[in-house]
Amino acid sequence: MRRRALLGLGLGLGIPALAQAQPAPWPIRPIRVVVAWPAGGGVDTPTRLVAGPMGRFLGQTLVLENRGGATGTIGEMEAARAAPDGYTMLADGLNIATNALTMRGLPLDPLTAFDPVTGVTRAPLLLVVRADHPARDLAGLLDLARTKPGALSYFSSGQAGGPHQSGVLLLARAGATATHVSYRGGSQSIAGVMGGDTDFGFSTLPQAVPLVQSGALRALGVSSTARMPLLPGVPTVAEQGFPGFQRYEDMNFWVPRGTPPERIARLHAATLAALADPEVRARLAELGMEPMGSPPAQLGADIATYRAGTAALIEAAGIKVE
Repeated sequence: MRRRALLGLGLGLGIPALAQAQPAPWPIRPIRVVVAWPAGGGVDTPTRLVAGPMGRFLGQTLVLENRGGATGTIGEMEAARAAPDGYTMLADGLNIATNALTMRGLPLDPLTAFDPVTGVTRAPLLLVVRADHPARDLAGLLDLARTKPGALSYFSSGQAGGPHQSGVLLLARAGATATHVSYRGGSQSIAGVMGGDTDFGFSTLPQAVPLVQSGALRALGVSSTARMPLLPGVPTVAEQGFPGFQRYEDMNFWVPRGTPPERIARLHAATLAALADPEVRARLAELGMEPMGSPPAQLGADIATYRAGTAALIEAAGIKVE
């Protein structure tokens, strides 16, 4: 009798213990997304497109917070201060791999401060000038740069970021020189070329495509290996005398280092669900952006490779550390 009673008591105590061992539902509150760039650019735009469907998948709202400036480092430092619990994500571009190479005194290395979640989108860059610029095509622009070394200026959305690197590579291959002007973000760099403060530059698609379509900007080349269906009349840089020239800008999701793997997996699954949404895919196609959805390990490997290549470029081109 006593043995049966004790066994029954043990089983009775085991039921709530087993219940407590079940994983708690997650997430149970909104998820903050720190966008490391200003609104309207190549990082912010796709983040806003996937945020709604991701929130529906997760059952919680994604709250976006733009913290642009210093080539993404302001947003990176803000997100790195958050608890590694999955309730804070960082939306950033490829600059996350390069900032530690080009900026002195950073309190963190973004590649060691964050764990990868997924690659979200990939897109080429457009080489643009304002509509009334004397350069009618890429050859004409480079002729001007060679004729007056350093007189022309080219914009970028940040030191050693994708647009800056693209300009450096093109000028080096063309044997031309121009003065680099770095802006806080893509929208500001486009405003600069529109206002005549700079002559040309590589822009991410969300800012440039509508202005090219409206005639406010002229596109002289696209950095992809093939012409964009969105702008079929714009030749690639490669086909204009620079074979093999290709440059892309990625947007990726990250979380503070140490976030539980199961929560990273859940965020990755939510991103995949959003990228499969027909409305999201249609809108990305309109912008010339390719959905990715790469798994965390692949993003980590890709970004490490990108950093190694960028380090070599910075040394070869003599890009100064700020």
